[in-house]
Amino acid sequence: MASTRKMAAGNDRRPNVVEDRARGSNSLRGNTWSEVSDSADEHEHSPFADRAANVARDGVLDQPHYDAIVYAEDKMRRRLRFFFMNPVEKWQARRRVPYKFIVQVIKIILVTVQLCLFAHNNYMHVNYTWDNRIAFSHLFLMGWDATQEVPAYPPTTAPLALYKQDDFYSTLDYALRGYYNLSNAIGSYSYTEEDNSIGRVDLCLYQYKEGTIFGFNESYVFNNEIEKNCIQINHTFQGDSQIETKKLLIDKDIVINFSALVKADLQFAVKTVNLKAAGPITPPDCYQFDVKILLDNSDFDGQMLLSLDAEPNRLQCKGDTRYITDNRIDSALRTLLNLFVIFICAVSLGLCSRAIYRAQLLKFETINFFKKTYGKALSLEGRLEFLNMWYIMIIINDMLIMLGSAIKEQIERKYFGSDHWNICSIFLGTGNLLVWFGVLRYLGFFKTYNVVILTLKKAAPKVARFLVCAILIYAGFTFCGWLTLGPYHLKFRSLATTSECLFALINGDELFATFSITSFKSPLLWWYSRIYLYTFISLYIYVVLSLFISIIMDAYDTIKLYYRDGFPKNDLQAFIAVCTDEASSGVFRTESGDTNFSELFGKLCCCRKRPYGSFSGSTNSGATAKPDENCGAICI
Repeated sequence: MASTRKMAAGNDRRPNVVEDRARGSNSLRGNTWSEVSDSADEHEHSPFADRAANVARDGVLDQPHYDAIVYAEDKMRRRLRFFFMNPVEKWQARRRVPYKFIVQVIKIILVTVQLCLFAHNNYMHVNYTWDNRIAFSHLFLMGWDATQEVPAYPPTTAPLALYKQDDFYSTLDYALRGYYNLSNAIGSYSYTEEDNSIGRVDLCLYQYKEGTIFGFNESYVFNNEIEKNCIQINHTFQGDSQIETKKLLIDKDIVINFSALVKADLQFAVKTVNLKAAGPITPPDCYQFDVKILLDNSDFDGQMLLSLDAEPNRLQCKGDTRYITDNRIDSALRTLLNLFVIFICAVSLGLCSRAIYRAQLLKFETINFFKKTYGKALSLEGRLEFLNMWYIMIIINDMLIMLGSAIKEQIERKYFGSDHWNICSIFLGTGNLLVWFGVLRYLGFFKTYNVVILTLKKAAPKVARFLVCAILIYAGFTFCGWLTLGPYHLKFRSLATTSECLFALINGDELFATFSITSFKSPLLWWYSRIYLYTFISLYIYVVLSLFISIIMDAYDTIKLYYRDGFPKNDLQAFIAVCTDEASSGVFRTESGDTNFSELFGKLCCCRKRPYGSFSGSTNSGATAKPDENCGAICI
């Protein structure tokens, strides 16, 4: 201890330890702890230096053991400093190729090209099926009008419905005549049989087992068990006028009790070929449409709703031979693109999972270092620094894109009999959304673009707490509006439409229309609706939105102050901040956390390194630690 104090007193000129480390020298072995702490304080005071300095000053550790702790601290700082560098700094530090960044760039290009191609095909598919559904409505639905093709707000036409029993049978007759005279349609529709003969037509009736009403004396006989009765209608008619569904049902001993009829549907199928899909190397597409005409009487309100649905199924085409080669080329190119996307996403998934795993290993190593060297646990903020949420988001979008690409390949090979276009579009669309969100990670390396990310991160806790209160108030208005205004107002007829209406009112959409549509016979409900709407609009537009904006602006002002005065640091960041070596200084090329050839060669030619975790304040009497002059390791 006396020799240590004598050395400290005799050394009037204290070298700059930071500069010595940047030059890669071993001057740490000749300096006392006071010299190290004085050098570190020129940049920022390290709370971890006080405990080790007191231990060295009190003589608990001798000079070799003290040098070992300094060496371990310096090595850990450089490892952590290199770990939290961005790809550009890592390239400057060790000439390490930013392969994860390159993989992400390639993935963005491939995924975007894949999405554009699928979006074009998906649009053509959906638009084609919708147009065919409209054509089927004109061919098979009695009373269908062109004004019902485009949904309008507010609705200008009532829903298509039946009100008479004769209209029920006439509707079935009209649909059968349209199907039996399919050759008269402008569209190239055919029957499903191989010889183009008229296919099968099924009529299914869903009725209560008992449902007799005697309205004159307010009595009824009712059994809520629903019975399903399906019959196959064969084409045995010679002319359009001879098609009579009512007579056909009577011949089959089927009597329809409309007071017990829940619904009825007429089902048949047609085939067609889409020539519009044909491109330079793309052949036409073949479809089978399963048409269902639904007559819904489930409300028993005297109005039977009439609707048509057509489920498309893609088929293998047997077209002209000149398209066979082109079809193979197109299929091979699309398959190759899908395989490339799956491969690059798998590589990205593996690299990000590996990075998260290594980060957790380094986290446990850092926790162990803090515990043994300083006798304290690493804070929660410091531990969360090792959890990179960007990597987790990339892993999620990789899995979504891989699933979407697999479904897309099955769709293009026509392995799926049902319609999987919507599922595939959801996977690919959400995955591509997260892929482009991931670009923000690399923009965050620049100060100008990082302001948005840091502002959202700073405001997120306050915004979450604020939204909890705002959503509770919003839920109360939603349930109240649905209950009181639902039976009388178009926008409040369901809980979902009520919520959508209120959200539109918050953003100033159709305020006057919401007021003008309101029409009540009761003056009480009319005045209540006005008070309800005025209160909600005033509260959310003038109060809630203003408070929400103020929270975001407060976080933005805080971030600007941090840029001017410095960001607050947790214990891990304060520990790393002592290392002020530049990335391009060259000192990080010898401090590698990975096992490489140079490090393995150093372990073989020199001596065995003593782990820094063994320096916990007490020394082993059977061994003496000293730095090796050749390889800079602590040898025993």
